[in-house]
Amino acid sequence: MISCLAVSCLSWAQPPVPLSPEAAKELAAATAEDHRDMLRQLGITALRPGPSGRAGAPNQANYDESTANPFPDYPALLVLKNGKPVTTAKEWSEKRRPEIVEEFNREVLGRVPKNVPLVSWTVTQTVETTVGPHKAIAKELVGRVDNSIYPGIAVEIQLVLVTPAEANGPVPVMMMFGRAALPGARTGPPQAAGADPPAQQQLIASGWGYATITPASIQADNGAGLTKGIIGLVNKGQRRKPEDWGALRAWAWGASRGLDYLETDKTVNAKQVGIEGVSRYGKAALVTMAYDPRFAVVLVGSSGEGGAKPHRRNFGEAVENLTAANEYHWMAGNFLKYGAAEGSFGSRNAGDIPVDSHQLIALCAPRPTFISYGIPEKGDAKWLDQQGSYMATVAAGPVFRLLGATDLGTKESYQSARMPPVNTGLLDGQLAWRQHDGGHTDGPNWRFFIPWADQQLGRKPAVR
Repeated sequence: MISCLAVSCLSWAQPPVPLSPEAAKELAAATAEDHRDMLRQLGITALRPGPSGRAGAPNQANYDESTANPFPDYPALLVLKNGKPVTTAKEWSEKRRPEIVEEFNREVLGRVPKNVPLVSWTVTQTVETTVGPHKAIAKELVGRVDNSIYPGIAVEIQLVLVTPAEANGPVPVMMMFGRAALPGARTGPPQAAGADPPAQQQLIASGWGYATITPASIQADNGAGLTKGIIGLVNKGQRRKPEDWGALRAWAWGASRGLDYLETDKTVNAKQVGIEGVSRYGKAALVTMAYDPRFAVVLVGSSGEGGAKPHRRNFGEAVENLTAANEYHWMAGNFLKYGAAEGSFGSRNAGDIPVDSHQLIALCAPRPTFISYGIPEKGDAKWLDQQGSYMATVAAGPVFRLLGATDLGTKESYQSARMPPVNTGLLDGQLAWRQHDGGHTDGPNWRFFIPWADQQLGRKPAVR
């Protein structure tokens, strides 16, 4: 049975239409001009080129651990800017945490404007379906942003919610960054022979629901789109200022608006909603969890630079890659200063950034936080710096402990911490780590994540 609860039933299952050569050229030109405009605003006359992930390139990325830590001391977690140590949970939540958030807002991720319009959610289609062998109910939704401040830009957030049909009450839900599509629509490559069932099937089988939210329906993944989407709408079609939010923060904002809807849906246990993403969306998942305390759990997949990887590490992708024209839109404009070779304020580098990834992870505490990576030899390149991300996860531990949670349990300092063997999970606490052998995906970690999350949330999984 299919019921449409709006005048028209939307479908987002179709693959995106590839750009023509002319359109791709126009997109690149518009992105380059927006990038140049931000450099002009900041007074930057030259950027350092980022390292290359191509073997043998003149500027090949560094993969030598002996030179990977030019800035070995990370910014303090539990020391206030006035030098006073933080020794209580209250001091963390009321004093130190706001200091860290402010520096991420100003220098790294950008500020969400105070006048962001409201979002109105509509269920456009409800479907009785199956996910693998399991019966489910799927709802297709659109979140329309009030664009009365600038009617020339429309933002419609695409979301699909799928819950077990035989649930006896509200269920926990994992929200995932990806292409929102009803079950049965192909949204990725075919499942490899012998691989675990898709995450969606594992979730439904365990009594969870899942929601998929389309990042591009919130904010485009390119610099040309910064005058459109939610960022462009709030700026009335004008270019960003240096402290304005980038795409990572915009995607996180959109996920929070999706959670607003889930809090109204009686099939969802809104106190047990998680967030997940891989690669750039792994970065967005970490940002979402850090900023919105309503999310109960996170799976951060292969997030790399701008995610769990420390900016201060000289290994694989670097700050200079994030400040280049193809990635700068993820960040605040101010972040470009840290890739500057020349400018009105001179040269700055990663060591000048006032915050780093261990602090972003710490902002998730004490909520369950699972950092996931693949191994370099199976496609998840060293470019992502798995070792550095492990160091950052260890470095975040003191805040988890201060707030009564359990960290990775290692006795090493983050400077000397070394990853456990591949396929060895550190899953005994609220802060968790696991590196699998399946490449640039978090697929092989779902069968470990789900029971870990069940345990952390104090729930018994469905038996199917």
